Amino acid sequence: MSTRLDNRIALVTGASRGIGAAIARTLAANGASLVLTARSKDRLIQVRDEIVAAGGQAVVLPADLAQEDEIQRVFGSLQRLDILVNCAGIGVFGPLAEATSADWDRVMTINVRTPFLCCREALRLMVPQHSGTIINIASVVAVKGYVNQGIYSASKHALLGMTKVLAQEVLPAGVRVQIVCPGGVDTGMASQARPDLDRSGLIRPEEVAEVVLMLAAQRGNAVIDQVNIRRAGGTPWFSE
Repeated sequence: MSTRLDNRIALVTGASRGIGAAIARTLAANGASLVLTARSKDRLIQVRDEIVAAGGQAVVLPADLAQEDEIQRVFGSLQRLDILVNCAGIGVFGPLAEATSADWDRVMTINVRTPFLCCREALRLMVPQHSGTIINIASVVAVKGYVNQGIYSASKHALLGMTKVLAQEVLPAGVRVQIVCPGGVDTGMASQARPDLDRSGLIRPEEVAEVVLMLAAQRGNAVIDQVNIRRAGGTPWFSE
């Protein structure tokens, strides 16, 4: 299967660092024209410059994706969109009994409401063109539960449920909606959530990006709806 994405426009949220930045670089390296969005303009510019230096194309649209009008501004600037990768996310960790309603609202806003709004805006472009791919980045906690990750887990379970329904609703329009659920990835959030983990055994952001590239480039009769990625030394999910 060719992984070339020439003449395709891809928007990646949370593209300023970690998994989002790795996905942006990988898609651009395979021919896609990237739209990069996150809050940090400086970090986005750094990722853009890396893409351009490697021969790719990218533009920067800084935005606070917690704000609906900011999301509408980003998508309103586009005439076409072929790929949306919802990667922006945050985590608050600790016992649920000690969590605040503000913690809950903040995580649910970025991890659930923001991808919902981005999907809705993307579909306004994709449905009329009868094509498009939406890839939501979730987590192992979308299908499992870990102590001290209750709010984060709830948000990723919600994202998985939304993705399952949306995939069915827009399939007749020629739009594919898929989800990637990685285990521990070597990012700042993983260190915050699980400081006990040996970083050398964590998944690299570039490994997640390769999976996203495969989904974005897929054009055959076979459709992959959900990808679970586990650490090499971890227990297979199907055995639990």
